[in-house]
Amino acid sequence: MGIVSLREGLERAEAAELDLVEVAPDADPPVARIMNFGKFLYEKEKKEREARKAQTKIEIKEIRLRPKTTEHHRGFKVRDAQGWLESGMKVRVTIRFRGREITYPELALEDLRDIAKELAEVSDVEQAPQMEGRTMFMMLAPKKK
Repeated sequence: MGIVSLREGLERAEAAELDLVEVAPDADPPVARIMNFGKFLYEKEKKEREARKAQTKIEIKEIRLRPKTTEHHRGFKVRDAQGWLESGMKVRVTIRFRGREITYPELALEDLRDIAKELAEVSDVEQAPQMEGRTMFMMLAPKKK
């Protein structure tokens, strides 16, 4: 319809028994449409719902170990991590040091490397093993298909 005054736009909307809806307030001049406002809100909400549905929320799971964790116990944790990685979640492997264990970080580093080797089929090392305070951790991400 081109550029019309606000009064004229309201009159045309009233004549059509619809609403005058401002679509782009930032434009110069602002853009408005004559339409059913309820239907406009419904369509807008529907588009937002579809956009949210398309998003994927990446969840980070964590397995916590200690340098003295037994092979058997570590096996359970690694099996859990494998399941999480296969279902598309990231896994953070954390080794927490207590007392004097902190003097042997190479033991924890070796454990983390072993875990990475065991899970190499289903994951990639996203963040290499690193020390942060009394913990050493590494991040594993599922392999791209």
